[in-house]
Amino acid sequence: MDREYEGASARFGLTLLALFALAAVALGIAPRYRQDWALENAIVLVAVPLLVFGWRRLRFSRGAYLALFAFLLLHEVGAHYTYSEVPYDEAFARLTGHSLNALLGLHRNHFDRAVHFLYGALVTPMAVELFAHRAPPRGVWRWILPVCFVMSHSVIYELVEWLAALRFGGELGAAYLGTQGDSWDAQQDMALAALGSVLSMGLLAWRGRQARAG
Repeated sequence: MDREYEGASARFGLTLLALFALAAVALGIAPRYRQDWALENAIVLVAVPLLVFGWRRLRFSRGAYLALFAFLLLHEVGAHYTYSEVPYDEAFARLTGHSLNALLGLHRNHFDRAVHFLYGALVTPMAVELFAHRAPPRGVWRWILPVCFVMSHSVIYELVEWLAALRFGGELGAAYLGTQGDSWDAQQDMALAALGSVLSMGLLAWRGRQARAG
């Protein structure tokens, strides 16, 4: 039974990896700004190999892998167009005949905002399991530490964006930073990641309570 589970788990992981590789290759063909695409994918070139090589030592649940897979796909879309130029509004208008931004009263491209929120929501399940495996927290810290972990990554990412923009400058720096003229862009991105993580943690806590009650 253990071997059957091991085999099914391995096939599941390989399937997600293959699908992501196909999507990354497809979205890597003729990106809008090649240098920005390369910068955006630097984190992927670190994270994915770590997950692959750490498969046997630290294995996450299917749900956590699926959530991370969804986030990475969205990240590849953002890397292909650059986050501030993803044509989601045009795609929505083609499907419905209406502007999504107009319906929601938005005045800028909000794909980056959505992905920052989803980073918090979709990475938190893996953070919870990482702490459970490596440094199991007790009491209320079970809920606080994963959120703080995700928030710290959001801060680091914003600092990396800032340093990269200073280093490269010009159009490449502006495309990578993607503030769209918003002087509070970094703070809002971090706040959305924190909100996504808190909501995700709340959902996980509710599901855990339901499972115990059942």
